[in-house]
Amino acid sequence: MLDREILEQIKSYTEKMNKKVFIRLSAGEHESRQELLSMLESFCSVSEKLILEIGTVQLRSGVSFDLKLEDKELGIIFSGIPGGHEFNSFLLAVLNAGGVPIKLDESIQNIIKSIKETLKFETIVSLSCHNCPEVVQALNVMAFLNPNISNEMIEGGLFPEIIEERKILGVPAVYLNGKSFSNGKMDISEILEKLKDFISYTAEEKTEKEIYDIVVIGGGPAGVSSAIYTARKGFKVLMITDRVGGQVRDTMDIENMISMIHTTGPVLSDSLEEHLKKYSIVVRKNIKVEKIIPNKEENFHALISTTKEEILTKSIILSTGAKWRELGVPGEKENLGSGVAYCPHCDGPFFKDKDVIVVGGGNSGIEAALDLSQIVKSVTVLEYSDTLKADKILIDRALDKSNIRIKTSIQSKSIETKNGKVNSLIYLDRNTEKIETLEIDGIFIQIGLVPNTAFIKELIELNKFGEIIIDSHCRTNVKGIFACGDVTNIPYKQIIIAMGEGAKAGLSTFEYLAMGK
Repeated sequence: MLDREILEQIKSYTEKMNKKVFIRLSAGEHESRQELLSMLESFCSVSEKLILEIGTVQLRSGVSFDLKLEDKELGIIFSGIPGGHEFNSFLLAVLNAGGVPIKLDESIQNIIKSIKETLKFETIVSLSCHNCPEVVQALNVMAFLNPNISNEMIEGGLFPEIIEERKILGVPAVYLNGKSFSNGKMDISEILEKLKDFISYTAEEKTEKEIYDIVVIGGGPAGVSSAIYTARKGFKVLMITDRVGGQVRDTMDIENMISMIHTTGPVLSDSLEEHLKKYSIVVRKNIKVEKIIPNKEENFHALISTTKEEILTKSIILSTGAKWRELGVPGEKENLGSGVAYCPHCDGPFFKDKDVIVVGGGNSGIEAALDLSQIVKSVTVLEYSDTLKADKILIDRALDKSNIRIKTSIQSKSIETKNGKVNSLIYLDRNTEKIETLEIDGIFIQIGLVPNTAFIKELIELNKFGEIIIDSHCRTNVKGIFACGDVTNIPYKQIIIAMGEGAKAGLSTFEYLAMGK
């Protein structure tokens, strides 16, 4: 049952619907069927636009249900009880089906609608995973927009046979037409990139009529800060981003954001997005920039997007951030989702009472070890250097945990498997120069970030780490192009520093546009 407060919220949301949505509970048996039925009855009780039908379809099991309009099959299926983080996926799917507009760039919608092949997705999730809803919601939107696409959310906890049969050790695990498609966090732009062979739509390159003063590429703390600072100066600002918040959205606990004793990445990211809305900033999400053509027309730069649009702007601020750094050893990529993971919050529950490794002794590595220690049998932290790089307060917490041990001067060599699952790590003890084997059930890699600069590496000067080289005013080597945040060569990749650098980049861009500096 849903409590009264949640039901009141659902009722207020459904008032925006203009179509009836049929929620069809499958025929069949399951020990959790009554719990799901009670939830759906409670959910549908708030509006006459929500109609529950029982046993009128035959889906995966007795805890499967789908959504349908009076005249349209939607291809959106839930197998399991969509609680926890997945409740929003269920609610959003119902609202979109009921006529609440989809918040997705029109050009992206056109690409999705162009797909002609039948794409049947299955998304295995954990209700404790904060990355899973993003994938489920993206695929549900695709199913809603295109009748050739369907998506079934499968709650792994209620279908252990699927977890065992497919040897799943990480979520979200996405299957396409019965074959493994991806594992881990993905947004719509990344999904479409993997589906490029299925996309028949080819947009003719077109130039937006409006010429912007500034285009900010990237929507993390640095990008948001630069966009707000420049918009406050009265400039026409466009932000192009996968998602507002960027890498921060995947961070759970934030305790070093000055003035906030504690917050989380999702909460901070939502605050950033709300702040953006206070200004006339055009934000285009789920889009990436493929290429920058400097000085294409007099003093205007041109951007070519993944939707094949050409956008003209007087200046550019690069704030594309970074992504997880890979360990780069045999067995890593091959076993992603089968014992190799990057997100302890998402995949930790799969290793309950098991022995795991965390590679990396910085803040992210020790934080991951502390989180995992609440779930797993033991955590071994491996650090390449002879000392840990994490803050002392985190190290002290780890040392107080009886099931965390720390080994330094360790070089990972390969990840080994048995029966399709990770079972050991081969490493070099740099003190003794001996090759050792550590038997484990899973490995979490937390060794830092790689800057997202591949699309501008031929244009912008980078250092040996792939970071954009900037001066004290965030200027790059190309006139009119600035950069800020984790994508640059500034030391100390911290949220508060990225925000400050974003402000600096915004002020420097203002000086460039207003005074030619």
